[in-house]
Amino acid sequence: SQNPVIDSSLLPEGASKNDFRDPKIWTLSDGRYCCAVANRAADGSGQILLFTSSDAIHWTYWKALAQNQKRYGTMWECPDFFPLGEKYVLLLSPQDMIKDGEFNPGNGTLCIIGNFDEKSGNFTEESVHAVDSGIDFYAEQTVLTPDGRRVMIGWMQNWDDGGIRENGSPWAGMMSLPRELFIKNGRLWQKPAGEFTALRENKVSYCDVKLSDINLSLDGIEGRVCDIELNLRPDEDSDLFAMRVAEKGNQFTEIIYRVKEHTLSVDRSHSGSRRAPLHSRECKLLGVSRNLALRIVLDRNSLEIFINGGEQTMSLALYTDPSAKNISFRAKGDFVMDVTEWTLCSDN
Repeated sequence: SQNPVIDSSLLPEGASKNDFRDPKIWTLSDGRYCCAVANRAADGSGQILLFTSSDAIHWTYWKALAQNQKRYGTMWECPDFFPLGEKYVLLLSPQDMIKDGEFNPGNGTLCIIGNFDEKSGNFTEESVHAVDSGIDFYAEQTVLTPDGRRVMIGWMQNWDDGGIRENGSPWAGMMSLPRELFIKNGRLWQKPAGEFTALRENKVSYCDVKLSDINLSLDGIEGRVCDIELNLRPDEDSDLFAMRVAEKGNQFTEIIYRVKEHTLSVDRSHSGSRRAPLHSRECKLLGVSRNLALRIVLDRNSLEIFINGGEQTMSLALYTDPSAKNISFRAKGDFVMDVTEWTLCSDN
């Protein structure tokens, strides 16, 4: 009966009445409710506004938690703000990003790590980076589990190709795996939640497999619902490693490690899509080691890649026929590979 509880009359001067959405509410240590709301500032770029309330009905504007000031895209959407370890994390989904370092063009993800003073409401930024470097990951939100883990789920689609849907399907898009978050070396790291790892069964493992300018398939390494751990050790002159998943005939999705460029790419241009959305993305790898550790979770219509223990991630949707289940490897130069695959138990 008292809705709306926060309306345009509470907005500060210059704040947009149209771009004013996506509330995220939590409680402060003194018991008050705090609400972060996405908004567009007078300069046309995004900002996150804070409101407080003692009863979650009568609200007061507090201050701007963070302002884009035309740094990262335009409008900021879907804010999430929470403590993690000794720091605070602000997650955002900027629109209309420009290619810059690890940020890709279009609608993307943004993580700001810093310190928050509950008394003043001041948030001091310390580091900024992308949350996911793949094609389909947006509007990520977190929950706090009863045992204290911060778990994030994202929308595995984006506005640029959100109109795609599998033929005959009543839905479009999907949600990512639930991912546990932690901070390491000033960055947000991610790993599949422990409950997901408990679904593993039927382990198949190979160690010290040598790849050298060949295409290779391994018995038992196949499927469309599986969890794969891969460790690569390239020789000094090695150039490229590629792994094809959801492969059948001329359909496949490819993960490509270019050693000399120190990049990891995903390419779904052969995945069966009959439209021309974004089909490839490249991620500049952090660190200096040429060795590469990947955890690759493949589901019927999705691929999620966790790089070097979760330091970086790449996520994308697939539109390949579910019967495409082959997995193969190829290389230019000499690599040694360890690979372990688990199928994932399911009710159907």
